[in-house]
Amino acid sequence: MPAESSSPSIRRLEAVTDGELQSLAGLLIDCVEGGASVSFMHPLSPARALAFWRSVADGAGRGERALLVAEDAAGIVGTVQVLLDQPENQPHRADVAKMLVHRRARRQGLGEALMQAAEQVARECGKTLLVLDTASDDAERLYARLGWQRCGVIPGYALLPQGGLCDTTYFYRLLGC
Repeated sequence: MPAESSSPSIRRLEAVTDGELQSLAGLLIDCVEGGASVSFMHPLSPARALAFWRSVADGAGRGERALLVAEDAAGIVGTVQVLLDQPENQPHRADVAKMLVHRRARRQGLGEALMQAAEQVARECGKTLLVLDTASDDAERLYARLGWQRCGVIPGYALLPQGGLCDTTYFYRLLGC
């Protein structure tokens, strides 16, 4: 369903169509091309991006993760995942991963809407603690504004897509179901 920029449409995908896989792959490629440190190096091939999203879709279909997407009139422009399947001594916790917003759709509230939806899904699944990491100053500001607590920075944690080390900052959020 199309969304206005002031009111993004967010939905959870439990079964992912081929078209949605293609859109998610294009979104990931755009973010990597834009310099996002999200586990992939530039250039990211469409085949590699599709393989990643097929694996994510399989996990979403098994209920191991919640895959959320933000859409506008042109299709999927953002995504975030809540990794629900945790070790048996951490049933109360989930990880938030791969919060991506297409460069053409940034600064329109999609990141905030995706994070709020991720928190709601986590609550619905009985989670009381969320954790995430980021290498983005913009994302750090967003998470802090949304009430996430900064834990610390690991220097040189990963490589940027074009090469060169980057620091990673960890955050957590208590949900209070």
